Amino acid sequence: MIEKMIEDRTPNAAPTHPVLQLADWRRQVGELYARIRGEPDPTVAWQNWRRTRDALFAGHPQSPLPSGARAAFGGLPCYSYDPLLRFLVALEPAAEAHAERLEIGDDGTVRLVPAGRTNGLEGALGNELTVYWITGYGGGLFLPFTDATSGDETYGGGRYLLDTIKGADLGMANDCLVLDFNFAYHPSCAHSADWTCPLAPPGNRLSGPARGGERLP
Repeated sequence: MIEKMIEDRTPNAAPTHPVLQLADWRRQVGELYARIRGEPDPTVAWQNWRRTRDALFAGHPQSPLPSGARAAFGGLPCYSYDPLLRFLVALEPAAEAHAERLEIGDDGTVRLVPAGRTNGLEGALGNELTVYWITGYGGGLFLPFTDATSGDETYGGGRYLLDTIKGADLGMANDCLVLDFNFAYHPSCAHSADWTCPLAPPGNRLSGPARGGERLP
């Protein structure tokens, strides 16, 4: 059923105006993550995530893939699902609350304000991460990170786990954030030099490997 829905909407039903195409991309991503949050089985949710993203990358006009690469696209490479990479973590005050300013080319500067520090990752992944709030109209939670796989098995600039402005929101449970690293994904700039993305600040690095989510071929 989900595959049929994607087939119906991507790419044939996509709007022709570029701005409406981008709005449609974000709408479909938001709908995907709503299904993820509503699915009680994380593995089923992850399978849905992979199928839907592969369909969007292959056929949507706002795909981060260069148009010439889409015909040969066979799916985004990912690690196998690992239930040990799913965490419910509390968010504690960040020890240092100074803002990070990241230059993103023609889009100007992104200002990241630490929203808090995770509590629950260190035992499995070596240390904790800072969750940021992107300032500006509306704002949103943002969790970019690097880990021991970055630059070798995964993109050197890091991956994203949360970006609620773009709809990537795994939700909350019992006043904790759901951080499932099986849903970690590369920023658009990892797929094409046409994109400029905010990358993980140097301090937001896991000392251990997070072998879940999107990886390099």
